[in-house]
Amino acid sequence: MNNAEAFQRATDAFIERARLIGANQWTASTPCAEWDVRALVNHVGGEWLWVAELMSGKTIADVGSSLDGDVLGDDPVQTVAAGRASACAAFDAPGAAEKSVQLSFGDTPAMEYAQQMAADTVIHTWDLARAIGAGEALDPDLVDYTYAYMLKVAELWRSGGAFGPPCAPHDDSPQAKLLALTGR
Repeated sequence: MNNAEAFQRATDAFIERARLIGANQWTASTPCAEWDVRALVNHVGGEWLWVAELMSGKTIADVGSSLDGDVLGDDPVQTVAAGRASACAAFDAPGAAEKSVQLSFGDTPAMEYAQQMAADTVIHTWDLARAIGAGEALDPDLVDYTYAYMLKVAELWRSGGAFGPPCAPHDDSPQAKLLALTGR
């Protein structure tokens, strides 16, 4: 599976869980200690909104503070779904694979960015599912994809505060190993 396809499949799974959020669950705690459900969905949705901006050639400075804060509005799931659609379209556009985007740590090939976004989404799909009591089983192909990627970059992400120290997996499954690697 290529990185754009992985991103699309990962975002499909997240949206599927987001549609299950009950009205009383938006303030529920998540495995991400600093975020409740709304903050987690806002993080993911906000990241997706950045994709179309950066893939269009804008820099971080160009986007500025326009995507800071709560981007979800009154219809969070619709906002996230729209962000997903624009991000998927940007990664699937003709010539997308040849582009680079400016990230906080420098210019990055667009498909590497897609891989980062897919991995982040897979992990946060589990976080959301756990928080709302939805199905926690992740797509096995996406688990393998994300685990292989995380084995290479986990310490870098950890040093940036993306997740806590690794822990022991609760079983020998690929999903448990991935979650443990990311401190879950």
